[in-house]
Amino acid sequence: MSVEAVSEMSRRNEFVDGMRRSVPVIVASAPFGILFGALAIDNGFTVFEALLMSATIFAGASQMVGLNLFDEKIAPWVIVLSIFAVNFRHVLYSAAVGRHIRHWPFLQKAVAFFFLVDPQYAESERRAVKGEPISFAWYFGMGIPIYVFWNTATVLGALFGRLVPDFEALGIDFLLTIYFLGLVMEFRDRSLFLPVVAASTIVSVLAYDTIGSPWHVSVGALAGIVVAVLAPIGNGEKGDKAP
Repeated sequence: MSVEAVSEMSRRNEFVDGMRRSVPVIVASAPFGILFGALAIDNGFTVFEALLMSATIFAGASQMVGLNLFDEKIAPWVIVLSIFAVNFRHVLYSAAVGRHIRHWPFLQKAVAFFFLVDPQYAESERRAVKGEPISFAWYFGMGIPIYVFWNTATVLGALFGRLVPDFEALGIDFLLTIYFLGLVMEFRDRSLFLPVVAASTIVSVLAYDTIGSPWHVSVGALAGIVVAVLAPIGNGEKGDKAP
């Protein structure tokens, strides 16, 4: 078998592995996408406008915040600033993942950062910790299905969301939260896991009660960063291995 054939097979296997990692994300985020589509219609959006928002912003929490703010008819700059506050964590995500894909061409990195949602970051970081390279094929094998099904769920919610009487009563709105908790626990063996999580959680809750949403997200994240920067890093722990 030629080197080219082996390389092509390796890329195919990487892509398939990425797709496999996307399945739990799709299952967990689908109800959230359907909920967004339904709420968008309730807020006066057309099906096309709901899809356009999902396709261009591609960030569930930010889209929900945007819907609420659009309904309030407030100044555009407030909407932009609020969405930035929710998405501030992506600055950290791109800095972390950027270390592992710095050898990629500029255009590939630019597109990769567009697909850098929470699960994509967590899976990429976990792969790096295990010493496995983050290949272009693997990254987009995971990213593309998530993007396609997120937009599909938005359309389904926009068209048929009203058929679901109460998302909260059915508990399906909590699936994404459970998935995110699972992602966080994947890093439980890392140094400073408990102090960072505790600081982020406590400060985020306090910020939610004082300055409100969506600022509590960024404030909680900053609290965790401060703890990580100031606290000494232990040695010999399972999670101390550099990515």
